[in-house]
Amino acid sequence: MSGKSRHGPDVAAAGGAPGGAPAPELPPLSSVPGAGSSTYELLRTGLDRAVAVVQALGGMVHLGAPGSRSLYLAVETGIEGPSARHWEEVDRGSPDAPACAVRTNAPAWAAVSPGLDASPPGLPTGTGLLSVPMPAPDGPLGALSAFTRMPQESALHEQLMAVAVWIADCLRGSAGHPGPTDTGRPGHYPAADPSVGFWGWDFRTGRVIWDGAALDILGIDAKGFDGRIRTWRRLVHPQDLPLVLARADEAIRAHTLYQVEFRVRQPDGGLRRVEGRGQASSLDDSSGPRLAGIVRDISPGHLARESAEQALGRMRDGLLAVDHTGRITFANPEAERLLAPSGRLLGNVLWEAVPALRTLGLQEVDRQTGTEGRPTELDIHSDTGRWLHVRLAPLPDGLTVCVTDINSTRRRQAEEAAAEGAAVERAARIAELTRALAVAVTGHDVAGVMATHMVPLFGAKGVGVWVNEDGRAFLVGSSGYSNESLHRFEGARISELSAAAQTFLTGTPNFISTVEEFIGRYPELSDLPVVSGAQAWAILPLIASGHSIGVACITYDRPHLFSSEERTLFTAMSGMVAQAMERARLFDAEHRRAHELQRALLPRTLPALLAVSTAARYQPAGDGMDVGGDWYDVIPLSSERVALAIGDVMGHGLREAVTMSRLRTAGRALADLEQPLDELFFHINEGVSALGDDFYATCLCIVYDPASRLCQAITAGHPPPVVLLPDGTTYFPDLPVNSPLGAAAPPFDTAEFSLPDGALLALYTDGLVASDELDIDEGMDRLARHLHLDRPGPVRAQGTEPLDDLCDRVVTALLPEQRVIRDDSALLVARVHALAPEDTFCRRLPDDPKAAGQARTYVRDQLTAWNLDELITTTELVVSELVGNVVRHARGPITLRLLRGRTLVCEVTDASPTMPRIRRAADTDESGRGLQLIAALTSRWGARYTSSGKCLWTEQPLTADLPR
Repeated sequence: MSGKSRHGPDVAAAGGAPGGAPAPELPPLSSVPGAGSSTYELLRTGLDRAVAVVQALGGMVHLGAPGSRSLYLAVETGIEGPSARHWEEVDRGSPDAPACAVRTNAPAWAAVSPGLDASPPGLPTGTGLLSVPMPAPDGPLGALSAFTRMPQESALHEQLMAVAVWIADCLRGSAGHPGPTDTGRPGHYPAADPSVGFWGWDFRTGRVIWDGAALDILGIDAKGFDGRIRTWRRLVHPQDLPLVLARADEAIRAHTLYQVEFRVRQPDGGLRRVEGRGQASSLDDSSGPRLAGIVRDISPGHLARESAEQALGRMRDGLLAVDHTGRITFANPEAERLLAPSGRLLGNVLWEAVPALRTLGLQEVDRQTGTEGRPTELDIHSDTGRWLHVRLAPLPDGLTVCVTDINSTRRRQAEEAAAEGAAVERAARIAELTRALAVAVTGHDVAGVMATHMVPLFGAKGVGVWVNEDGRAFLVGSSGYSNESLHRFEGARISELSAAAQTFLTGTPNFISTVEEFIGRYPELSDLPVVSGAQAWAILPLIASGHSIGVACITYDRPHLFSSEERTLFTAMSGMVAQAMERARLFDAEHRRAHELQRALLPRTLPALLAVSTAARYQPAGDGMDVGGDWYDVIPLSSERVALAIGDVMGHGLREAVTMSRLRTAGRALADLEQPLDELFFHINEGVSALGDDFYATCLCIVYDPASRLCQAITAGHPPPVVLLPDGTTYFPDLPVNSPLGAAAPPFDTAEFSLPDGALLALYTDGLVASDELDIDEGMDRLARHLHLDRPGPVRAQGTEPLDDLCDRVVTALLPEQRVIRDDSALLVARVHALAPEDTFCRRLPDDPKAAGQARTYVRDQLTAWNLDELITTTELVVSELVGNVVRHARGPITLRLLRGRTLVCEVTDASPTMPRIRRAADTDESGRGLQLIAALTSRWGARYTSSGKCLWTEQPLTADLPR
């Protein structure tokens, strides 16, 4: 090179302000065609861009390993012949611009005289060579040079430097460099193999050493070879030389293996592909870096490889070759398209080049595949949005990875799976519908099953079910219908129902897909779509046993085109619904009759009595439950006493309802006989036991005497009553525990307790206070609390609330509508009214014949005081006969008691347990007519046992209309 090299004033440094022309817009490495596999293309692209940016007449790129004596020409443009040969090798210590730029790590410019070997042809006067370093962390990789006439412009330096930086970045990030983890020998080949030769490269001296095999492989005559690198580099194909130099640079900088494939020119003009492998080293005398290794001829294998690569390039599946370090050494076009459209595969680690594989832990999978020696398969969702099937197969020195695009397959499989899943779900829902219909008991249950299962099955909005009762349509249940649309058809004659008449009458399904079709078919109902909000209808007949029992109408809130499959399924479903509805109607009829029977067996009205005011409520079990055996009764007894009874036959059904009626009838009959409570329960227990071992009943009976204000109570397995005192306190009387009737062993224990005037008794069955969610003790406490009046609302005095209102309030509180009632329940409340002291008269009589006369005197005086003069004569006769019978046939002490209540009650008690009886007296008999006289003079009479004997009693109306 002629001319003068400039440093200082003759060399333009890159220290100009960055305010010049903007740096050129350079593409990223990933956008350079072939950047993943060709260093030559990288350098060629950068050089072309540099020449275009600075409007140069030519340019070149030199590369050189750190510590080497020379820089070697890698790519050039615009120079040829002697000029190109002049720049093939540049000594680092020379004054040439590329050497100065690398040496000073700054731009350098040197003038070039036209016509000399160093200058391109046609170079105008004043042209020079501007060189900039290609930066790297540990020294420039080389220099980028351009022939230009504007050396002093800082903007020109910045633009050229920007290109140099880009080239350096691309070289450092280019694919194919051995990684820093590579260790071991460069290669292991037999020394006697003629296709393998050994070489050494001394960068300090710029010389190479080849053995005979290496010279033969490279096609170099040993006698004519001068050992210089520049001589050898002329044999390397120009497109492969940059890669050879870049690999050498990388191996020296990173202390890694040197491995490269390149083509060399042969003496006959042909090309031979060889592979060079080596190891970088440095002597202790700091003489500079060296490379040493082997070179082998790979032409035959490469031809086969090229053929294989061509075949693999046409594969529809992606194929990768991965070495033992995990780096990708081969990728066909399909693999690049599927995994990395940017082309950044070759030379990169597999799980780093494809992030989707990293998230699946492919690094560990890779190790396991290599260790276990068997293929591994997995599916991934790539960054390109595709589903890929990846198969890793182990090789002796790495892996092969086969990638299949299963996006379309997965989509088809997903569609098939979705269709199959929909079919399975539909089958499951049909099975659920069938099971639900099988256990549906009432018509309301059937309609609920349709709303719960059939409406979602077809994606509908609502359903309504009507039945045919005597030619009229009655709604059984609905969901998703407005009240206005429902009331329009309730109770209407079927023959007048335009929309459903033919379905009712002919049993033909109607499928209406749009509002327009509905209005066109039924113009008189044109407002129904607006009222109901429906836009499509499936009107299905319910046909069972050959006749129509009703219709089901399923509606949609959008137009719906009914497919043939849906029509078939609707028709089949309507048959199952019809069978369930027919069973439900039979059950409803039987259930209704049983409830009517049960209500008929209970008291229609409660008697109006002086001793108590009563009210009662009976609540049957919810829909779907059989009738129960709960019952209650209020039985008037003698002497203004009253018996309050309540019971529960265990179980549900018509048989239990009949048993309840038997118990109530037997209890009333025995109570009329004035038997003591323990004897009454003894006889009832015998009756229940006679019905069978599976019959049991609980019962509670309380007898209230308004004169003494005493209650005698007995229970057989029944919960105790609640007592609400006038002061608002409540308590449960402590009653003896007896077993339920049918399982009890007599005798039965009784208890007594007194009640003040105005106290409230509440008798109940367990269905009112116990459920699956509520313990009976907690339920009893709730009942006691709800008997109080101290609740939000108007404040009222205790005892003034009507008993009917009290019953309604308690039942509503304890049995809310939303609760499923599984047991019937009964509630009987009674407010007691004691007899005033002035309405009671009681005297002890002597046990002798004078007792009758004394009794008449007491009667005359007391009835006069009560203003009952019209009853004096009759009552004197009755008392005289009763006391006389005691004196003659029984024993004292004798007690006379008069009660003024609804009637005039006259009682005579004695200590004899012998009961009198009416007998027919002959005309000649002198006795036996006393009881007949008493029966004739009174409205009722009788006798009952007491704790000390017996009591004979009579009742007379408090009017002048005495019996004749």
